Amino acid sequence: MGISRFVLLVFTISMLASPALSDLVLSKVDRRIYLTSHIVRISSTLEVENAGPETVSKVLLAFPDLQAQNLAYLMASPHEAKAKVKVSVVSFPIDVVKPEDMPPGVTFYSVSLPQGLTVGASFTFDVLAVFTHALRPMPEQIGQADIQLVLYQDSAYYLSPYVVKVQSLSLKLLDSRIESYTTLESTKVQGSEIKYGPYENLPAFSSSPITVHFENNLPFAIAQELVREIEISHWGNVLVTEHYKLIHGGAQSKGEFSRLEPQARENVQGPSAVRYLVAHLPPRAHSVYYRDAIGNISTSHLRGDSKKTELLIEPRYPMFGGWRTAFTIGYGLPLQDCLYESEGRRFLNITFSSPMIELVIDTLIVKVVLPEGSSDISAAAPFFMKQWQETKISHLDIVGRAVVVLEKTNLVPEHNQYFQVYYKFNRLSMLREPLMLISGIFFFFVACIVYMHADTSISKFSASYLAKQQWEEVRVAIQQVHNIICRCLATHDKLEASLRDLSRTGEVQACKAARKSTDGLLKELSKELKPLMTFLQSSPSAVQVLSKVEELVAKERELLEKLMAKHSTAVEAYEKKSGARDIENRIALQQQKITALRQEVDDLLEFIDEI
Repeated sequence: MGISRFVLLVFTISMLASPALSDLVLSKVDRRIYLTSHIVRISSTLEVENAGPETVSKVLLAFPDLQAQNLAYLMASPHEAKAKVKVSVVSFPIDVVKPEDMPPGVTFYSVSLPQGLTVGASFTFDVLAVFTHALRPMPEQIGQADIQLVLYQDSAYYLSPYVVKVQSLSLKLLDSRIESYTTLESTKVQGSEIKYGPYENLPAFSSSPITVHFENNLPFAIAQELVREIEISHWGNVLVTEHYKLIHGGAQSKGEFSRLEPQARENVQGPSAVRYLVAHLPPRAHSVYYRDAIGNISTSHLRGDSKKTELLIEPRYPMFGGWRTAFTIGYGLPLQDCLYESEGRRFLNITFSSPMIELVIDTLIVKVVLPEGSSDISAAAPFFMKQWQETKISHLDIVGRAVVVLEKTNLVPEHNQYFQVYYKFNRLSMLREPLMLISGIFFFFVACIVYMHADTSISKFSASYLAKQQWEEVRVAIQQVHNIICRCLATHDKLEASLRDLSRTGEVQACKAARKSTDGLLKELSKELKPLMTFLQSSPSAVQVLSKVEELVAKERELLEKLMAKHSTAVEAYEKKSGARDIENRIALQQQKITALRQEVDDLLEFIDEI
């Protein structure tokens, strides 16, 4: 909050203050503000006296609105002889109230006393208020090797709707180096502690703004979001996984990061940088790991004793102001340390918040994954939080596992208290997953046995098998037709050879004898071809190639006719003793047609040969 806003708010409260509530008087107020980290803790000891005519059972606490916005934790407990800043086992109920005729800009809380305060009686109790984001870096940007200075604002007088007879204030700082502070009457500085008061007979809503500018080099570690997943297994383990999105909330880093500067000045290496974090895990935590999106991070140390397990983790790089990082830590816990049974219901009893020391959490989401088959689910915590249920599907799940989701904002270490998740679970449900595994393995081996002994060959009566057989028969028939046509072409070649011999020797009778032999051979081949063509014409599987086969046979016959005509013309010319030039002229046109037909037949044979 800005200085002017806070001063203006305090001034407004003082000016518009209503008369004191006459029933109660604060006989003595001893207030201690701990500024030893980035979490501000205010411990107040209040002695309340009933000066009214009636019994009083409630006491009002007042905070300026700007301060109440950052209030993370508030607790009232019986006063101890030696007050310590800790969470007491016994605390009084506290509620937010809006009393009438009160000045604006103030938030009120009502503390219920353990018993009514009779007329003239007094009661002493302690109030612990914890604030986040209450320290403002000043300057807001610093260099890599600079120290971090912060600013804190409050009132030297205790803000109360009651008259305060005597009150004192002490501010305990981390270091004795103080840049500046507000000086009032009865102000003392002793080392790292500033004392104001005592002040006597203060009217209701009295205030006197103070500002302290001091050195605080503790890292401002803030988890913008933390998701904790707690998975229960009734086979003996509770798995805890924590996903952090961390930011350094202190003074922003100015300029570029340099590794040379810390090496040159070994004594100054970023005083306020986050170099490590410490987590106090349960004493019997095991299987601890620390990793990020890249993989496992080995810069961590784990040590433990009978009371706790301490995990010290170092980020991959030192975090300066404004820098961010994300990582995951996980560990397992024995089931008997966290799970109990009462009145027929089981309940998980585990800490709610992060085990990190002095970590502020802006948003915390806790997911408790219950075993499949859980019912009658409820959750209980010592403070208010949002809660709802989800379903998570994991390995060997049928309907999924119930997930209790709890969400709370603005958390401090004081919130790391135990909470409970209650549910019912049938012990027989634990046998579900082993039976599923056994059944799966059993049926797998049965399937293997059946497969090894089953006849997986294709049936001779199936449509695919019959179609394959028919095509095989068609392919054989086409191959036979191909062979016959090739034999016919070889016969044609013999007839052509006899004509060449005729032109060379002039022996007509030998040429006629060759033709007679050729005619007989071609008749036999024609007889062999006829049943094959009949089969192909009747087979449905030959429809796609039948046209080409028929075209091949027709071209071969046409080629044979042209060749016979050429042969007859040549023999007749030689018998008439015609000249060689006259014979060539007479058969030239026939030879052209024969050559063209032979090329067509060869092309069809090549196509059928590919089939």
